[in-house]
Amino acid sequence: MKKNVEGVDVPKTRADCNAEDLKKWEKNANAKKWLVCGLGLDEYSKIQSCITAKEIWDTLQMAHEGTPQVKRSRGTLLYSQYENFIMKEGETIQEMYIRFIILTNELKSLGRIILEEDKIEKILTRVLPVTWKSKITAIY
Repeated sequence: MKKNVEGVDVPKTRADCNAEDLKKWEKNANAKKWLVCGLGLDEYSKIQSCITAKEIWDTLQMAHEGTPQVKRSRGTLLYSQYENFIMKEGETIQEMYIRFIILTNELKSLGRIILEEDKIEKILTRVLPVTWKSKITAIY
């Protein structure tokens, strides 16, 4: 950016750029290319007016993660689901475990990391039904 005669920031033209500016311009173009290449049509429509890679990143981050307040409340809700997690009636151990892993991965993506030992203990002591008691004892 450069200031025009009125003192307003305007984009530099290619002729106004020095070698350092051209390197920055190239890095931005490369980053934009990588970000845009991985997007579908719906996602692209959200960022097509963005000028810099940083703008694209911030727009996508806001669209997917929301504001810090939304992330915090989502984390609280997911942690509550984790605390109250039980095996459903008629559910196989594999189906239950897949649900459990999805839940803990979502928590991890929001910054709430649960130790592997805690996950195992939770499944063995509080998630599995009483009919699994003999198998749990054998595992211990």
